[in-house]
Amino acid sequence: MKHQGWKFEGKEGEFRLEQPELTSYLYFPLVNEAGMMSAVAPNLHGEITTGHNTFLLEPISVEDLHNSKAARNFWVYAEGFGPWSVGGNSAKQNADVFSEDKDRTELKAGFLWHSVTRENAKLGIKAETVNFIPVTDDKVELMKVQLTNSGATALRLTPTAAIPLYGRSADDLRDHRHVTSLLHRIYTSAHGIEVQPALSFDERGHRVNKVTYGVLGAEAGGAAPIGYFPIVENFIGEGGALDWPESVVSNLPPNVASDVALEGYEAVGALRFADVELQPGETASYIIAMMIADDRIDQEQAVAQYLTEQRFDELLEQNRSYWREKLDVVSFHSGDMEQDLWMKWVTLQPVLRRLYGNSFLPYHDYGRGGRGWRDLWQDCLALMVMEPDEVGFLLHNNYAGVRIDGTNATIIGSKPGEFIADRNNIPRVWMDHGAWPLLTTLLYIHQSGDTGFLLQPQTYFRDVFVKRSRERDESWSSEQGNKLLAANGEVYEGTILEHILLQNVVPFFNVGENGNIKLEGADWNDGLDLAPVKGESVAFTAFYASNLADLAKLLMHLQQATGIGEIEVAEEMGILLDSLNEPVSYDSIQAKQARLDRYYDSVTPLVSGRKLKLQVAKVAEDLERKANWMVNHLRTQEWVRSEAGLEWFNGYYNNDGERVEGDHPQGVRMTLTGQVFPIMGQVATDEQVGHITAAVDHYLKDERIGYRLNSRFGEIQQNLGRAFGFAFGHKENGAMFSHMTVMYANALYKRGFVKAGKEVLDSVYRLSTDFANSRMYPGVPEYINERGRGMYTYLTGSASWLLLTLLTEVYGVKGHYGDLYIEPKLAREQFDANGEASVVTSFAGRKLHIVFRNPQGKDYGDYELKGVALGDAPLSYKPQGQGCVIPRSELAALADEAVHRIEITLGV
Repeated sequence: MKHQGWKFEGKEGEFRLEQPELTSYLYFPLVNEAGMMSAVAPNLHGEITTGHNTFLLEPISVEDLHNSKAARNFWVYAEGFGPWSVGGNSAKQNADVFSEDKDRTELKAGFLWHSVTRENAKLGIKAETVNFIPVTDDKVELMKVQLTNSGATALRLTPTAAIPLYGRSADDLRDHRHVTSLLHRIYTSAHGIEVQPALSFDERGHRVNKVTYGVLGAEAGGAAPIGYFPIVENFIGEGGALDWPESVVSNLPPNVASDVALEGYEAVGALRFADVELQPGETASYIIAMMIADDRIDQEQAVAQYLTEQRFDELLEQNRSYWREKLDVVSFHSGDMEQDLWMKWVTLQPVLRRLYGNSFLPYHDYGRGGRGWRDLWQDCLALMVMEPDEVGFLLHNNYAGVRIDGTNATIIGSKPGEFIADRNNIPRVWMDHGAWPLLTTLLYIHQSGDTGFLLQPQTYFRDVFVKRSRERDESWSSEQGNKLLAANGEVYEGTILEHILLQNVVPFFNVGENGNIKLEGADWNDGLDLAPVKGESVAFTAFYASNLADLAKLLMHLQQATGIGEIEVAEEMGILLDSLNEPVSYDSIQAKQARLDRYYDSVTPLVSGRKLKLQVAKVAEDLERKANWMVNHLRTQEWVRSEAGLEWFNGYYNNDGERVEGDHPQGVRMTLTGQVFPIMGQVATDEQVGHITAAVDHYLKDERIGYRLNSRFGEIQQNLGRAFGFAFGHKENGAMFSHMTVMYANALYKRGFVKAGKEVLDSVYRLSTDFANSRMYPGVPEYINERGRGMYTYLTGSASWLLLTLLTEVYGVKGHYGDLYIEPKLAREQFDANGEASVVTSFAGRKLHIVFRNPQGKDYGDYELKGVALGDAPLSYKPQGQGCVIPRSELAALADEAVHRIEITLGV
């Protein structure tokens, strides 16, 4: 697949793009584990922050990338020419952007560094500006500007770095913008400018502030600036602006020396360096450090650590090596090297979401930090492949966010076990939240073989909201903490298995008048948020049904693997495991709701703390009984047929209790979500899957933007959700929403509909890399809009699902209760010219290079597994289905340092 726009260079995923400023809304992430988070645009706009309340550059949205003048700027004043910005951020350069006199620019970027080269032929100057965040414990972004005389005559230049120092919370961007500038305490030193606001401004209680924001700089050899312009109004001059500042345009001498303290003004890290004369071909370099520190910056240490060209180059190489090593944990080789390199950027995205959450990049201007519950569990899917050593610890901590009523906290704090009910303390319940933890935990158990994880104890989350947030428990206060207590006043703990049971059994009883699980605040589609009373999510009823079936199988495996015949659960849970004591008629909606209310009353405000011992086999039977009822209900009651003769699953009921999908006076209504989970969860029969793919292709597939999330409903749906207030073809209303599209592909691969699944994955790749329309760097976006533009780049759960789908379904490398299961579903064209395709991944603590040989050039469905070898020697395996199982013990016996080649021969 070919595309125009950016081009890869080499084999490490680095890419270049000419004239990047001619594409709007572009930005690139820079981040480290210490918590420094940046976004940098081709013109060096963007933001720098460590959290919602600590922005060095102004917090921005994508519109600010072209509207705001507050960028990382570096100016030169050239004799006989005037001012010129290395980022193109001068009023004159902006005015010339569409003219023949514009600068020639080229962007290059890699993991995780960003470089822009800008050349002005008339002046005879070329500037390369490189930005990255070092992989140190400091919160610092580094920038090197290298100026080269590309002309035929000498250049005399006056260099000035100018980075505005916003230095406060995003909440102060409009409200109290001027008042908070009065808190600024500005200090100059030998190498730069620091701002330490006196207070952290918050009308609920102003606190003394220690956080400091700094811009430090030096010439290549470490020489300090010669002076400063630390106050914005002095730097720009009366009538001036950040893109045409008087101090640069008029080449004024610096008005502040080092060791000066100022207060009460907007600040700018404007550093004036000594004049330099460059002969043709000569260069001069400058290093800028933009820092956020917990207190005043240790200048001597910062200068030694960051402010020489030699040190900059060392840290840049260290940064490249760090990210290269992290991303080499998994890599793909197919017949399309460009797509393999593109997948490297997709592989990076789950790591970025762990570090950024859903915030702090320009398209994510709704984010105030942290991650949602659903995001947390889905991101862990990819992290099990990328960063497997930490996943068990993360999963265990995450379960502490479950409430005893089967719901959970929705916002995860920055520390393990830190949970919040919701933003602004709004008591919303997303009905799908309980479904995701089991899916992620199952993957963990299959990858690790750690079945004992299910028996580990964990606490429960507790706050004022009870009974799925329908009521408030006024007897609870924040002083009691956020852990559930037993009747004896002690913190209650239950096994991880108990938590999983609760999150999946409670929804079974929480049904609406049509027999499906209530939609409540919304499901995966946050835009379906206006049907809290009579709304039902058929789609996630299918997900919960498959979960209950999988949980029954997991229990039987637990018994087989450990010999445990009984499990302990909270005494009150016996009410929900009804077939073990008082069976409920599952056909009776009222009986189900009454049973759930009885359970709620038993655990509010406390649990007894007593445990119930239950036979594993009996619990499994109860879960299977529930799952079977749901599957039968869905197949018989929620299968719809249009007048055109096409068939699929209804996905929702609205707040009037009406079925959402099917024929409608304004056109057929269909959702992709309603099809994905019945396919993925084995609810749909093979025959039904065939009907669904035909209906999806007819009603949702659009060659311009891919597989739409829904068809055009034609009117605002006040009885279903805000999504339908969005323009059709945008975000949750009919865009190609990558997450659900990739999950659709995953479901099709799981069910053996490989050709259809591959078409879906190919469309995501084609749309994302079609730069003329998508206008985005390599990676998968949250969605593709009506014009084909990639939106909300980098931070999307679809990256986790795409990585997982390619590894576990397309290449077919996955775990099976700790053993390695391999079942490739590769198409003929996915093998290279030598008939090979391969993946590098880790399993059982060993790095594996799994090579699939297809010497006869057969397509999927025509080949079968003919042999397995480790290097040149046959490897012990057990045939299973269309693949094979390699015992974990075989892999664990291998050396842990080497990369081990496993060769799979395919043929007839």
